[in-house]
Amino acid sequence: MSGSSLIDELPGELLMWVLIISELLVFGAGLIAFMGVRLTDPTGFAEAQSHLHRTGAALNTAVLVTSGYLAAMALHWRQTERGKAARFSLIGAALLGVVFLIIKGIEYADKAAQGISFETHPFFLFYYLLTGFHAAHVLAGVGVLLLVAWHDHPRNIEAGAQFWHMVDLVWIMLFPVIYLLG
Repeated sequence: MSGSSLIDELPGELLMWVLIISELLVFGAGLIAFMGVRLTDPTGFAEAQSHLHRTGAALNTAVLVTSGYLAAMALHWRQTERGKAARFSLIGAALLGVVFLIIKGIEYADKAAQGISFETHPFFLFYYLLTGFHAAHVLAGVGVLLLVAWHDHPRNIEAGAQFWHMVDLVWIMLFPVIYLLG
């Protein structure tokens, strides 16, 4: 055995992993609370859920997965001395993050037009809290990706991609529970 620890073998930055794990725990706790409250009113939750746009949410899933791919490819391209491709990939990933936010904004505007707020039903309280908190992470991630595109050292790209993949993973957890679980 070489004497190296599991922490030494983690890709990326240790503090980024601490951030990612803490964020996943927060979102996980929110989803567990959502599921617990849902058990008290499955019919009300199902009716409230019927007001969501599953197609838009599915499109947003494809948008984030594609942006995650671009973020991953940026590191590959930077390591193979293709810095311009890495920068374009990071900018593309950030632009897809903006697309996600636009689609989410359209969904929120539709809910507002229907008079649906966080006070309408407990489902919508969780919906706005969880998807809004996620949207804030998307916004932060867009900023991180653009900053990393400007300072495109491989270590920066890796840390930025780590954060962006956490944003992807959280959406992959939110999408089925909030939009599909019947």
